[in-house]
Amino acid sequence: MLSRFSTVPLTSTIAKRTATVAGPTTTTARLTPAIASLSSTSASASTSRSFSFQRTAQHDSLRNTKLASAMTSSARLFSTSARTAQATPIEDEEAFDLSTVERVADEVDVCIVGGGPAGLSAAIRLMKKAQEEGKEIRVVVLEKGAEIGAHILSGAVIETRALDELIPDWKELGAPLNQEATSDSMRWLTPTGSFPMPHPPQMSNKGNYVISLSKLTRWLAEQAEELGVEIYPGFAGAEILWTEDGKGVKGVVTNDIGLDKNFRPKDAFEPGMEFHAKVTLFAEGAHGSLSKKVINKLNLREDKDPQTYGLGVKEVWKIKKEKHEPGRIQHTLGWPLDNSTYGGTWLYHMEDEMVSLGIVVGLDYPNPYISPFRELQASLHRLKHHPIFADLLEGGECIAYGARALNEGGYQSIPKLSFPGGGLIGCSAGFLNVPKIKGQFCVCRRAIGVRADIFWSSGTHTAMKSGMLAADETFKALSALPEDYDQSSAESVDISSYEAAFEDSWVAKELKEIRNLRPSFHNPLGNWGGIMYSGLDSLILKGRVPWTFHHPQEDFESTKPASRDFTPIDYPAPDGVLSFDILTQVSRTGTNHAENQPVHLHLKDSARASHVRDNIEQFDGLLGRVCPAAVYEYLDADGKDADAVGKKLVINSQNCIHCKTCSIKVPTQDIEWRVPEGSGGPKYSLT
Repeated sequence: MLSRFSTVPLTSTIAKRTATVAGPTTTTARLTPAIASLSSTSASASTSRSFSFQRTAQHDSLRNTKLASAMTSSARLFSTSARTAQATPIEDEEAFDLSTVERVADEVDVCIVGGGPAGLSAAIRLMKKAQEEGKEIRVVVLEKGAEIGAHILSGAVIETRALDELIPDWKELGAPLNQEATSDSMRWLTPTGSFPMPHPPQMSNKGNYVISLSKLTRWLAEQAEELGVEIYPGFAGAEILWTEDGKGVKGVVTNDIGLDKNFRPKDAFEPGMEFHAKVTLFAEGAHGSLSKKVINKLNLREDKDPQTYGLGVKEVWKIKKEKHEPGRIQHTLGWPLDNSTYGGTWLYHMEDEMVSLGIVVGLDYPNPYISPFRELQASLHRLKHHPIFADLLEGGECIAYGARALNEGGYQSIPKLSFPGGGLIGCSAGFLNVPKIKGQFCVCRRAIGVRADIFWSSGTHTAMKSGMLAADETFKALSALPEDYDQSSAESVDISSYEAAFEDSWVAKELKEIRNLRPSFHNPLGNWGGIMYSGLDSLILKGRVPWTFHHPQEDFESTKPASRDFTPIDYPAPDGVLSFDILTQVSRTGTNHAENQPVHLHLKDSARASHVRDNIEQFDGLLGRVCPAAVYEYLDADGKDADAVGKKLVINSQNCIHCKTCSIKVPTQDIEWRVPEGSGGPKYSLT
């Protein structure tokens, strides 16, 4: 299964892009390409290359020297390549047409889009399978973050079931699971107090770990690299390469680097690459931009429920040593959310006097005035100023912030998992076990706050397992290909057996048993009705019922007009000690996007007036409240400056922390989230 590519050396492209996206800092997970062999017959002929991608232990300066050397060598050997030809249309800006740009094409066996737990688990499993059977396979992981883990956000409490299967000796290999869970509690909050809630013993977190998922993901990347997986941070999957009949996938195109806001090439312009793959696995996380395109174009959600989401808003604090209880896990329900808003909070004591805390709000809430960020931040009578949180945080320091959308739809919202040439894994498909937080929720907890924790715990092990299942079926399919298989002309590789493998797995069993819990909250009694049913289903019926509840609509359809029995919520100003303004918190994410690039939060110019009119008149500017990074503002404007109804929409895309909430919740469904230049976005490390 040796892979080949043509046009220009991949080394040159990697070197240029690394130099472009690395910025002032460099990634510990960056891979240094070392040319094993370079040969060519002519500049225009297809050329076979063999590369070795190994993790380097040298300093950045040595790495950059090697990259520069590789780029120089490539330029000498391929001085008449298509890269030179690309300069022709670029010189004439008026005539520049991005669709005519010739791109580097690289052939691989498996291309995995997304370097999170699911994608890396799939990559590791594939390489282990290949080594066990003495076969050669090329696996590439594309990651839009500046480094592996930079876009990973989680609570997190992790169950090690999938990790035990994937890497049985993870303890000996130094996996960053250092703080075992030591205690569990569940409380119902009132504005000024709380009371304990029952905690079934079968929901115990015994054996689980309080971790930083960002750190664990970086460690998984190290294991993958050692097995020979090629990982490219800063390479975002921007477009899908479809088969000629449009019914399958044959790879992806990475994003272009060096375009200005008007899509004109700047001096450092570098076209995105084409990765042609026998199998493409999408592991982008919840509401991934390419996953969304695949699902819609290939109608993978036919006869399935719509996906529903929550928004998790998180902080990490360093607290006083005398207040720290390593391994303590606490969840709450009730206040500050009302009875019609599904959600809950968590508080996890990590290692090194750190705590993880936050709130998850179901995005099917009806009240357009709710702001998940301010539910966490606002002073006086909001979450962090509640005695349970305020007493613990007093004298501490907030050291990290982040937010991310998460899947809540469950089993009935999982789309078809495979298609000709690829599959969906992890949260791209939606394997989150919302109510089962491995001991992190009780009767009610499965109801509201359940998924707050679930996002941060039970989602990881199911995502990893899905990647492993897809990898197993992918390897079987690749092994069955004839030696003369020609990817450019042959039929797409079929991994439809992945569907059956999932149905036979413990992941499907878990999700089927709890399938009715989240949708049970769609009832006239709101959260209380959901709590009562969830207690009956989970503790007595054990999920073994002949009926299945359904999600009636998408989250944006649940939003009601502001004029319908709603009034603006008075969120007091933050005090700067326990609670903070939104821009201060965004600064704690490390978010950065290159200046003068195309806005990745796309709203057609022709739709601006209708967007502003509808969102102001009906929903009083909902996007300005639901976004946890102050990306959207509806500002007063006059005359030509106004888009409509005396307002102008300003999109501060440089603030975007890639949570995807805007494209999920906006009632007009006219915001398209596209990938920005590779390496843009947050730089999470403790989350």
